Amino acid sequence: MKSFLKLFSLLSLVFMLTACGTSSDTTSDDSSAKNGEKTVIEYWHVNAETQGGKTVEELVKAFNEQSETTEVIAKYNPDMYKGLMQNLQAEAASGKTPAVVQVGWSFLDYFSNNFSYVSPQEVIDQHFPEDETFLEDNFLDNIMDLAKNSEGTQVGIPYSLSTPVLYINKDLLKEAGLDENGPKTWQEVQQFSKVIKEKTGKYGFYMQEPADNWATQALLESNGARMLTDGKASFASKEGIEAYQLMADMVVKDKTALHVPWDQGVQSFIDGNVAMAYTTIARRSQIQDNVKFNVAAVKSPAWEGKEVRLPAGGAMLAITAQEEEQQKSAWEFMKYLYSVESMAKWTEGTGYVPPRKDVAEAENGLKAFLAENEMMKAAIEQMDGVVSWTSFPGDAGLQAEQKLLDVRDEILGGKVGVEEGLTSTEKEINELLK
Repeated sequence: MKSFLKLFSLLSLVFMLTACGTSSDTTSDDSSAKNGEKTVIEYWHVNAETQGGKTVEELVKAFNEQSETTEVIAKYNPDMYKGLMQNLQAEAASGKTPAVVQVGWSFLDYFSNNFSYVSPQEVIDQHFPEDETFLEDNFLDNIMDLAKNSEGTQVGIPYSLSTPVLYINKDLLKEAGLDENGPKTWQEVQQFSKVIKEKTGKYGFYMQEPADNWATQALLESNGARMLTDGKASFASKEGIEAYQLMADMVVKDKTALHVPWDQGVQSFIDGNVAMAYTTIARRSQIQDNVKFNVAAVKSPAWEGKEVRLPAGGAMLAITAQEEEQQKSAWEFMKYLYSVESMAKWTEGTGYVPPRKDVAEAENGLKAFLAENEMMKAAIEQMDGVVSWTSFPGDAGLQAEQKLLDVRDEILGGKVGVEEGLTSTEKEINELLK
């Protein structure tokens, strides 16, 4: 798969300018927490069972079995990265902390401004001289830059990269008399959805609705809008309103698209009740393993005559351990996760593009998997359209994100018009950012 082998050179071009709940009640709050002779640490993540959760369990289990010093407890946080930040806030207020956390790109500045962390290189320099050049040797500089905050500080290490793709039910498209290769533009998505509803009675489209605005950013910015301009929210532009209106018309007026929670929407696609689903490539494994129809993943739709802009999805891993022994265990665990074999398992189990530069072509990495897996091509081939996921500055990141989620529900629930909803929300967010 030559296109994948070009991935990181593409990423170099894309990111060169970029400087920038839980399943267990056990909390390890000091380095004396032991299981036998092992230091016990917590790894907080956002991977539900349908989005890599099983792979997290497998990797943690394998690590624990081979480590003589560390026992990792994986804790799942609902509501994606926003939910994890809220839980971390509550944990910090109680004087406790996990050791390693997943931090979504949209919360990079919020995390670095509000929580105590230690740079992985600092832990390496203090305790692991043999790993002194591990990051330098295995990651491109511009990829590492994704995990730097707005002040240029290296906060963590990139762990997952993803883009939204359009999953299509080729059988339903064929039944409706449509091109089985799917729509190329957002205007065609709307047209396809109408035909599908008329000809089959099924819904035409679903766009993911987790507790973030990642997919919404792709929709709006591909039409020429910008979520943030010069430190101020700017999504309620003519282009932003136009893009959001297309989605609202499909859901509210035409009733050809679904407005339901993320898991429910993806399951509706898997069950054959929705013809097209716009969601992360990280759902590839769940969709591919469970559908009973001819499925494909195609590149994100564009707006006619405009360039696609796709926010980089995924997360970095950051060390929040405060005790020295836990910091050492945190790096031991992270180094294991960033091995070629572990990175390959992570991609195979999710669909995330690995940030480490030598995984794709390695015999013990993804070489054989990628040669056989067609569903990854869409995400790989559109990497030249990737931009940074908007991170609202200052301490108001969580509130700003929530306001965008609230207006999404109001608009798609038919309670407020697009222009009114976006304009008032933009104003409210800018008040927070002052």
